Amino acid sequence: MLREWVIVSAAFSYLGLLFAIAYYADKRADAGRSIVANPYIYSLSLAVYATAWTFYGSVGRAATDGVGFLPIYLGPTLMIALWWIVMRKILRISKQNRITSLADFIASRYGKSALLGGVVTIIAVIGIIPYISLQLKGISNSYIILTQYPDIVMPQKLGAVPLAQDTGLWVAMILAAFTIAFGTRHLDSAEHHEGMVAAIAFESLVKLLAFLAVGVFVNFGVYNGFGDLFGRAAEDPKLRALIAPLEGVAGGYASWVWLTILSMFAIMFLPRQFQVTVIENTNEKHLNKAIWLFPLYMLAINIFVLPIAFGGGLHFPSGVDADTFVLTVPMAEKQEGLALLAFIGGLSAATGMVIVETIALSTMVCNDLVMPMLLRLRGLRLAERVDLTWLLLGIRRGAIVLILLLGYLYFKIAGEAYALVSIGLISFAAVAQFAPVALGGLFWKGGSRNGALAGLLVGFAVWFYTLLVPALARSGWLPIEIMQHGLFGFELLRPLQLFGLAGLDQITHSMIWSMIANMGAYVLVSLAGRQSAEEHHQANLFVDVFKRDADRTRFWRGTAQAPALHGMLSRFLSEAGANESFARYARLKGLRWPEEELVADGELVHYVETQLAGAIGAASARIMMASTVQEDALTLEDVHEVLTEAQQVVMYSQQLEQKSKELEAATAELKNANERLQELDRMKDDFVSTVSHELRTPLTSIRAFSEILRENPEIDLTERKRFLDIISKESERLTRLINQVLDLAKIESGKLEWNVSEVDLREAITDSVNATSQLFHEKAVRVDVHMPEHVPRVTTDFDRIIQVLINLLSNAGKFCDPVRGHVEVRLAEDGGKVRVDVRDNGKGISPRDQSIIFEKFGQAGYTLTDKPQGTGLGLPISRQIVEHFGGRLWVESALGKGATFSFTLPIATTEPADAQLLARLVH
Repeated sequence: MLREWVIVSAAFSYLGLLFAIAYYADKRADAGRSIVANPYIYSLSLAVYATAWTFYGSVGRAATDGVGFLPIYLGPTLMIALWWIVMRKILRISKQNRITSLADFIASRYGKSALLGGVVTIIAVIGIIPYISLQLKGISNSYIILTQYPDIVMPQKLGAVPLAQDTGLWVAMILAAFTIAFGTRHLDSAEHHEGMVAAIAFESLVKLLAFLAVGVFVNFGVYNGFGDLFGRAAEDPKLRALIAPLEGVAGGYASWVWLTILSMFAIMFLPRQFQVTVIENTNEKHLNKAIWLFPLYMLAINIFVLPIAFGGGLHFPSGVDADTFVLTVPMAEKQEGLALLAFIGGLSAATGMVIVETIALSTMVCNDLVMPMLLRLRGLRLAERVDLTWLLLGIRRGAIVLILLLGYLYFKIAGEAYALVSIGLISFAAVAQFAPVALGGLFWKGGSRNGALAGLLVGFAVWFYTLLVPALARSGWLPIEIMQHGLFGFELLRPLQLFGLAGLDQITHSMIWSMIANMGAYVLVSLAGRQSAEEHHQANLFVDVFKRDADRTRFWRGTAQAPALHGMLSRFLSEAGANESFARYARLKGLRWPEEELVADGELVHYVETQLAGAIGAASARIMMASTVQEDALTLEDVHEVLTEAQQVVMYSQQLEQKSKELEAATAELKNANERLQELDRMKDDFVSTVSHELRTPLTSIRAFSEILRENPEIDLTERKRFLDIISKESERLTRLINQVLDLAKIESGKLEWNVSEVDLREAITDSVNATSQLFHEKAVRVDVHMPEHVPRVTTDFDRIIQVLINLLSNAGKFCDPVRGHVEVRLAEDGGKVRVDVRDNGKGISPRDQSIIFEKFGQAGYTLTDKPQGTGLGLPISRQIVEHFGGRLWVESALGKGATFSFTLPIATTEPADAQLLARLVH
């Protein structure tokens, strides 16, 4: 007899076995002998896609729609064939940026936006709640049915039970405790949960073997093979229609198409699938095996779906839910062992999904929703706390419990009104809203943060109205009149016939409207707006990830302290975790930390931010870095094509044995620049000679100190470190000069691409002031901007004029009064031109220095060796940009009274039609 204690003991024994497997896998990983760094284990872990929906619900759908269950499995098979193009790109991006979740991935693509990450998290949680309720319903119902053995009684006939005896609630709490034990032992979300992956792979085998065992028994034990079973089904009036391949498909071909598309998106963007496919991946080459092994698994677990559906239909003409045929057919045949195995298979399918899904969602809730909000609350002073590991773990554990309780509530409120497959499709349609912004962000650089926000919010609103509102209305939680007459009585707003579109099934109807709204808003808002500097930078890194594989350090300028970076990292990774991270970085640089001090350069800053992102997500890591590092704002300079080669020079300070090779590369780059400059007219010769002189200075220093170090190995450590610091600084100086020279060369040679449009300088000034706000905030500089309500547009390149303004604002911020810094920006129309003035209250520039700055400006050059410190090549580039569009740039200053840099641009000759009409009327 299948007594209740036998069922409970079997269930807990199985869960204990899973925990033992996870514990063993974690121990092997700690010992450096991973068992999950295997393509077969990886492929099996992807089968977490097959949940209680697959184990129970596919049979239920097949019993009513015939082969209508197949699109849910055809979609992943089609999509996985494209994984070497799409998923490999996602994997490469995620590993390089230590992405922790789907929300973190999308937020990172669009400028590391905390707001966008929070929106993705909220949509994911609300969308996945029905899916989690499906698993609770599957486990709860199968347990209740099995405890009634030998009778077959559906849970609905047993009536309501007290809360303390509610199986669904107990299942939710047990799974919460089990998930906490599985998934929150490690803080770093970007690290692999090897124990969890091993347990999920084992569960994939268990549910497959259990389903195949039931299928073989029904097909060959109860009936005499496929021919006998299908022949009897053909004689049954109720089942005959299901034999024809497409006659039983609800909604016809439209339903098949949209269900296939829906499942293609689901295999990519379900949080649990992103977790096992991307976060837990140890080698992108494992995709080669998964591309054929996962579809084979899907074929195997679905091969007996129709036989079980037909066998159950013949066994139980009425009164038994088709979702339970996998369990009730063995029970009806008095196969106690097989029934218990089927229960364990269903439990395995459901628990695997719940464990991975709640781990993924809790990470998103912690890193992309709660932590960004807490870090921005000044009163909490989280950035000053010594250890925050307890807070992060507490948030994730609390999120796991809350998510499962919400899943239980949905199960009780609306879950009883839908079959398992219908509940799952609601969640599939929710996560499909991530597809446009995620896939668009991989291949389209023009996608913006505002566009992504608009697309997600509009698409999610349509999903909520067309799928979730009907579910709540049918359950009695909303007025049923909404279904019949639409919102506020407008029949065009009926959730299932929105704007009069009728004749489609609920999922197809919702997908059509939500995808139109989502993609339309994403594209239109992106095209209408402009990206910030950080968005532009991230878009290039994501879209061109394979082109930029060797360059992982951002074009960074600022100041930082290594001890401060270490202290910040220790608050989130613990002292031991921070020490391990710094020691690992030092080994990569050939140093021994803490005996040898680390240089807090851009590379270390980027490394620390990446490590931090692995624990709290990219958006939260960005907030924390801003509180510790003084960083100059990114500009939109066109340096991406040469950045990789130029930054190789920096490696002189870490690897002396490669100095010769790197110097040759830098010299070759300089030679190419000089060759291009020599093609210009006589007026550029003076510029070439002065720039060449400036560039030879760091090269000479690097060669001299390198030879000293090679020829004098006995030099003591202190002196050696001093020489290395000099080499590093000279290398960085050389890198900056090369980039600036190449920019000037591109402008002068006419090879620079200009994006010309009619620009409102008010918008450009606003964006530039925002981009430099961090610099002004750190230096306590007050900025006043004076702009008229209307100013004529000018014809220029928006991004290039931003570059000019940021250069002028940055110089003003650096050279203004160190105590009471004040920068003033004015915009005005001036005699057929638009004029911009940037004034600081610093010590000013002497007449001699002014003449030096602009001595040969019109000839694209000036005396570099005598220029005032800090002017760099930014001013020549700025002036070339302004003059390219027919403008002029100059400086007015007196010692002790600050300096005012000004430029003018001609007013655009083409005005809007209404402005021209108004001018004629006035005239």
